[in-house]
Formats: sequence, C-alpha cells, structure tokens
Amino acid sequence: MRISFLGHSGFLLELPSATLLFDWSEGELPTLRPGRPLLVFASHHHEDHFRPAIFQLGAAAFLLGKDVRMSARNRERWGVSPEAAARCVTLGGGRRLEPLPGVRVETLTSTDEGVAFLVTADGQTVFHAGDLNWWHWEGEDVSWNTEMALHFQEFTAPLRGKHIDLAMLPLDPRLGRDGFRGPRYFLELADIARALPMHQWQDFGFTAKFLEEFPQFAGRVVPISHVGQEFLLP
Repeated sequence: MRISFLGHSGFLLELPSATLLFDWSEGELPTLRPGRPLLVFASHHHEDHFRPAIFQLGAAAFLLGKDVRMSARNRERWGVSPEAAARCVTLGGGRRLEPLPGVRVETLTSTDEGVAFLVTADGQTVFHAGDLNWWHWEGEDVSWNTEMALHFQEFTAPLRGKHIDLAMLPLDPRLGRDGFRGPRYFLELADIARALPMHQWQDFGFTAKFLEEFPQFAGRVVPISHVGQEFLLP
C-alpha cells in the first residue's frame, strides 16, 4: 500500500485493485494511476476536509458524509455534473456498502460532523476517522466534555478488537495534552498495526510529544514531517 499525505487530513492510498482518496482539502494530487478505479471519500463538509474540486475527478463513486448535501443549489455551486452526481452516495453512521467488487465500506458516526470510514479491500483494512475524535476542550463546560467522552466511546465501539492495517487519526495540537485522548483510545481499542496522525494544523512536532508521553505506541504511530510525504506499507 502506497500512501501520500496531501495535507491536514487528506490522504491518497494506492491499493492493488483501487485508489482511495480521503478528505482532500488542500494541495495538489499526485498523478493518479491509470487503470485503477478511484473512490473519493469526504467525511463531512468542513472546508478542512472537503473541496468541490473532488467532483472533477473521474471517480467510480463519491462517498460523502450526510452533511455534504447534494441539493440542486450545491450541485450548481460546486460544479457537479449530472454524471458525477449520479455516482454520489451520502452516508450517515452505521452504513455498510460495497461501492466496488471486493471493496467494503462501513461508516461510523462522528462526534462532530459527518462520518468516519472503515474500508476493507485486497485483504487490508484502513480507517479514516474524519472528525471522529475525543474533543476535550479546556474551558468548555464540564457537562459538555463529559457527554463528548461518552459519545466518543459509544461511536467507536464497532472498532473494538478489530484488526486495522492503517488508521488515520486526529492528533490535534489545539487541544494540548487533551489532544492525546482520542488517538490513545483508538490505539488501545483496536488492533491497529500502523497509525498516521492528521488534523495537526502543520504542527507535525506534536506527534513527538504524544510518543514521549506514550512510548508504547512507538513503531505503530508513524510521524509525518511534511505535506507530500509518501509511505509504503506492506
């Protein structure tokens, strides 16, 4: 599996049978491989996870969080052709589908907007969290943070004990040390072989702080140093 980090929460994954594009919001795409179907995922409508340019790509399907509303007004505003619109599927949490033969997609409800994606193809399972995270904000009302923790644990329950070859997880420096809560929980909940941090707002050094606090995850969490970085995983 070849992975390209596109910036913020955007990743391009090249699997033997398909190319997967997650939450592309900035930067340039690498040249797409010919002869492989493209699946485009947009977890939700926030501008750091979604850009209308995705609809200009010749994707086999566009898998969109339910808040990416394909109204007539939005289709016109985003320049979505009738052909592209026919390949769009909007999804809430708890959905299962097979957009291509041998490619299975499951959605999880997000603690913010939209969904997270669990995708299995070519014998490998990848997870893109979108904005599904343990959002614990200092200064927020105690009851809000408590409810957030309960929702996060509820919405991530389908991952318990599941083997995941690659997880793309929010590690947000704006939360300070509370930003460690989400990725730590994911890594303890599921059998994650490799995790790539995202949603770091270019503060890539925050990963080192996380691993300093939780050295048991070294080797599983792969630091990202720059936009355009590529990784090759077995």
